[in-house]
Amino acid sequence: MELQHKIKQRAAEIFPEVVSIRRHIHANPELSFEEYETSDFICKVLGEWGVPFRRGIAGTGIVAVLEGKQPGRTIAFRADMDALPVNEINDLPFKSVHAGKMHACGHDVHTSSLLGAIRILSDLKKEWAGTIKFVFQPGEEKLPGGANMMIKENALAPDEPELIIAQHVFPDMEVGNVGFKSGQYMASSDEVFITVKGKGGHAALPDKLIDPVLITAHLITSLQQIVSRHAKPGMPTVLSFGKVTAAGAVNVIPDSVRIEGTFRTMNEEWRKRAHELIRKIASDLTSGMGGSAEVEIRNGYPVLTNNPDVTRKARAFAEAFLGSDKVHELETRMTAEDFAYFAQKYPATMFRLGTSDPGIPGSALHTSTFKVNEDAIELSMGLLAFMAVGFLEEDVTG
Repeated sequence: MELQHKIKQRAAEIFPEVVSIRRHIHANPELSFEEYETSDFICKVLGEWGVPFRRGIAGTGIVAVLEGKQPGRTIAFRADMDALPVNEINDLPFKSVHAGKMHACGHDVHTSSLLGAIRILSDLKKEWAGTIKFVFQPGEEKLPGGANMMIKENALAPDEPELIIAQHVFPDMEVGNVGFKSGQYMASSDEVFITVKGKGGHAALPDKLIDPVLITAHLITSLQQIVSRHAKPGMPTVLSFGKVTAAGAVNVIPDSVRIEGTFRTMNEEWRKRAHELIRKIASDLTSGMGGSAEVEIRNGYPVLTNNPDVTRKARAFAEAFLGSDKVHELETRMTAEDFAYFAQKYPATMFRLGTSDPGIPGSALHTSTFKVNEDAIELSMGLLAFMAVGFLEEDVTG
């Protein structure tokens, strides 16, 4: 338990510095694959701390490496760096200085927490053996996903890790708590684009037209059969259309209508079958009403599956560090994560970090009012450091 105490003590000591790092990143958000200043800032911090790193992976990505007192196992941790195209309305002294850009998904917390863990582990490296790689990843929020790109560039080679761990902020959970889910945790995510074509003209003469607006209305409704009548009961499936563009007017029917949406599920075989059904229903329905359809489906992130063994051990480390009453079972989510690519290549787990104020529900992710209780950062960097040593030594008692 002595090492656990040292980790907690060091986390408390560097907490103000790491909060300052987080606030700098939060105030200067950059969108996916545009994280140039963020990458420079992280490299500057690592350089000041004397931590070796490699940069320029998948554009702005970074991999830092720490070596312990002697050779041993190799493990990895990952944090994402990109922000979202959201305009922050929080009244904070460190609110975003870039209109229309915001760390509304907590990647600033992920990055600063991982930097804090690096600082702790570097200061205590005579206490542990092995190698730890720290991935600072671009472009989690945008296809094709920075994780996929970093893997293709062999970011963790040579001496690839035995496992990789990531965390994600969770405003549904109070600060001081964390959550885990073994097995399938987050859904695949595909983008669906359909252009319905007809014959436009004067809205007062519908008998002379092939109305793509009407066809589209039927199509959106009919496509829900994929969820309600084709998906097996109990199979998580979502098909939602969030954008419909019909560039007509009050008295003008357009020649075409475009709809854009997302398809998500937890099963890769059903995912492929559903894509076929989307295309078939779109083709058959539109042709039956005199029109036609062009369908484009962009394959997004795969299902995120948390390795049962890695998850079980990570949860045990969290219970040893925080107490079992602070560690919770998570439900599956239909949101998506490109960490799934890392989880396909290495045994992996992603856990959730509670960030809301006690007794006050937090604003949802991806909203202009999202914010975190920064006490979560002290917990996070300490827990990440404790997990690292635990996995290197496989001893949950610390």
